[in-house]
Amino acid sequence: MLRHIFHIKISPNLLHSIALLRRTYHSEKGVFGHRPRTKRQFKVSEEVLQSRNAQSNVYRWVEAYRKHGHKFANVNPISIKGPQSPLDELNPAFYGLEAKENVKPQGLLNAPELKTTTSTTVDVLELLLKEIYCGNAVSAEFAYIENLEEREWLSKHFEQLKTRSVSNDIRKQIAELLIKSQAWDNFMAIKFPTVKRYGGEGAETLLAFFWQLLRDSVQVDLSHIVVAMSHRGRTALQTIMLNMRPAKIFRKLKGESEFPQDCQAMSDVISHFHTSEDLEIDGKTIHFNMVRNPSHLESGNPVSMGKTRSKQQTLKDGAFNDDNLSMEFSTKVLNVILHGDAAFAGQGVNQECLNMAYVPHYDIGGSLHVLINNQVGFTTPGERGRSTDYASDLAKTIQAPVFHVNGDDPEMLIHVTKLAFDYQRQFRKDVFIDLNCFRRWGHNELDDPTFTNPLVYKIIHTRKSIPDLYTEKLVNESILTTEEALKIRTDYLEYLNAELIAASEYEPEASYFQKQWQHITTASSDYVTYWDTGLDYALLNYIGQQSVSYPDNFKIHPHLRKIHVEARRNKLNAGEKIDWSTAEALAIGSLMYQGNNVRLSGEDVGRGTFSHRHAMLIDQDDNEMYIPLNDLKGGLGGKLEIANSILSEEAVLGFEYGMAIDNPDNLIIWEAQFGDFANGAQIIIDNFIISGETKWMDSNALVMLLPHGYDGAASEHSSCRIERFLQLCDSKETESDGDHVNINIVNPTTPAQYYHVLRRQVLRNFRKPLIVVAPKILLRLPAATSTHVDFQPGTKFQNILPDVTVQPSDVQRVILCSGKHYYALADERKAQQINNSAIIRLESLCPFPLLELQEQLAKYRNAKTFVWSQEEQRNMGAWNFVKPRFENLIGKPLLYCGRVEAPTSATGVGKIHKQEAEEVVRRPFQL
Repeated sequence: MLRHIFHIKISPNLLHSIALLRRTYHSEKGVFGHRPRTKRQFKVSEEVLQSRNAQSNVYRWVEAYRKHGHKFANVNPISIKGPQSPLDELNPAFYGLEAKENVKPQGLLNAPELKTTTSTTVDVLELLLKEIYCGNAVSAEFAYIENLEEREWLSKHFEQLKTRSVSNDIRKQIAELLIKSQAWDNFMAIKFPTVKRYGGEGAETLLAFFWQLLRDSVQVDLSHIVVAMSHRGRTALQTIMLNMRPAKIFRKLKGESEFPQDCQAMSDVISHFHTSEDLEIDGKTIHFNMVRNPSHLESGNPVSMGKTRSKQQTLKDGAFNDDNLSMEFSTKVLNVILHGDAAFAGQGVNQECLNMAYVPHYDIGGSLHVLINNQVGFTTPGERGRSTDYASDLAKTIQAPVFHVNGDDPEMLIHVTKLAFDYQRQFRKDVFIDLNCFRRWGHNELDDPTFTNPLVYKIIHTRKSIPDLYTEKLVNESILTTEEALKIRTDYLEYLNAELIAASEYEPEASYFQKQWQHITTASSDYVTYWDTGLDYALLNYIGQQSVSYPDNFKIHPHLRKIHVEARRNKLNAGEKIDWSTAEALAIGSLMYQGNNVRLSGEDVGRGTFSHRHAMLIDQDDNEMYIPLNDLKGGLGGKLEIANSILSEEAVLGFEYGMAIDNPDNLIIWEAQFGDFANGAQIIIDNFIISGETKWMDSNALVMLLPHGYDGAASEHSSCRIERFLQLCDSKETESDGDHVNINIVNPTTPAQYYHVLRRQVLRNFRKPLIVVAPKILLRLPAATSTHVDFQPGTKFQNILPDVTVQPSDVQRVILCSGKHYYALADERKAQQINNSAIIRLESLCPFPLLELQEQLAKYRNAKTFVWSQEEQRNMGAWNFVKPRFENLIGKPLLYCGRVEAPTSATGVGKIHKQEAEEVVRRPFQL
């Protein structure tokens, strides 16, 4: 039977189909922003294989240490647990080996002691294995990695760690950093005893990591490091190594702002300060950027990843390098993420970020991670804060190696940092350092941790600090004298005292609108500006035709050829019935023509949730992707990146925010599959997009497309929660708005309006996030189309669309609405032949279009009734936003018409939905 199975002939067509199934992302050739990872060729040498086969039991035993040795390593500086029970797999007898049995170590273990030895015994080998994999300074986990080359590389370099040395000069430099870190925290505790400063005490060794990282980075000519880091030890790092003046922090602690006096920012706490600094390291310059972090732990991680990718694009690095098509990965920018132990295990955004790590258009060539492992989360011990052995175990989901380091040993951390850095550069993958340390005080310095963790803190409070231990070690080895150590501390304290005195005179410098942002300014607070976003239709027609062009040998889906390609060409040629997706293509393509890059990100965005966009086409024969707009001829060469994302909101939206805050000339668009799902990213929305400029002076023009509309799809496919975004904006209820509002919220009703608002995002001289209440049924509604006239020069986004179908003198009732609800109202008015009611569309909700509204209402001098009509529930939608502004600023009462209050956005009962839909369009004309 087996004989027949092995002789089955596989047809060429079937082989071709199998090859296609192996393709991971619609393209083996690559598209803009993505080049498939080349499969590396690797083989273990025949000599090594022969040695391992000849001594298979010895090799299995060595591999067991590589897999299990970490369980017996003593890398915890404050352990209260007893010794681990013996493991059979580490016992040589388990493999039939005897203590004095001779073995040939070549090809089995890379210990330096065995380099020149042709033979040793099992007991000697066992001592070496225990020293390497079960030591007191470091342990490793990498046996779960499937890639053989990576495992071989890691075992070789980890087993040779002890061959690395640290010069006495470097040891003195590290000691100086640790002494200063301790002095900084001591100084802060004395001068500001009631401040929650989140010091680095117990994790001072972290500075040794950064010392080595910076030197490794300049050696390979990196130009940028982008770092995400939470609050623990942040200010010590910034003041000691990143050129931040302590006077800035002291000024803040005395109640002043960290921004210049003319800045309107509400500011933030010192543990959220960021750094953007050019550092001189070993005669080379490297830019160090530490992104802002809110107290929502780990939420800054995807932001740093997005910012890293944006810098790679700006530098035309890696997959963005058109001159070197073989370049897969960035050679200039590195992402570094520091985690808390409890937060890394507990916050779901970390799983999302790791899952995104190697996804096309989100791949940044791997990140270097460090867990600052305090072994407690607020007051919760590690074993109560996760279901895994290690806080770092999530790293195994992407087969990233993990090095567990004893925080008491800064020299070992230097070695492991070098090893981790080399791995990341070699394989362009994520790698983790689990820095086992402790928190000398509670979650903050005002906490008493002994309430909940008395045994651990009995150890912590009776042991010496890490800087004292390391200084003592160097003194004992005659590398540093006690007097030298004391002078380092004294000199630094004198410097801090001088900075404290200078704080009262210190004037913060503007850290915003610099470098690539220098042509951007703050928005006016007094008025709303209008921007001509129209273009000559001949150019737009050319762009639109290109958006559905494809090579002659490209096999397009026959249905798309008819309903998408041919239909768009006909509409463009006629200049009539231009629909939503066409208008979007015109906006994006025209920005590209003007030299701006555009990125469209989200779930299924290439095709579009509603199969309307088709910005990417897939060859029906070979599965290759083609993006027509990227072959746009003429113009200034902007590119379109289509980033079909993982099924995530928080991490993906954070990633896009990171891209948007880095380069103001790129248009970054994130589209929710349905607007209802945006609440999965509420942390990013609340703490970055909505408030980033107000807290940190970080402007951005990120666009959020949130499909919205009540069409019988029940409560999770109906509402983008307009009311939440309106509540988050800083529009005034009793004053007119200007461009200065924190966000723009629009609910456009025509394709041309959508076109204009997208182009406006980039053409203005300031940047604001744009929330687009995006349509569903309007995508194909015949009434919701535009003509070529709506795009011509001199046209712009209109904050209000007036009613041009009624005689103003006949109007007794004015109905205000927003979004697609307008078309249902217009149909009802026509069906009932109502001539005394005008319908005004509020296309912009924030800023509130007061001036335009006043102008429109002035036409209707006979109007007595004013109604706000919406399809949402009364406690949702724009009602509670519009009502106070209308009544306070217009001075007339406003009636409500819409669905009644409810705890969920929409009914799931079809009959009830139909009744409600009929009621909300009939009632406004009866009030």
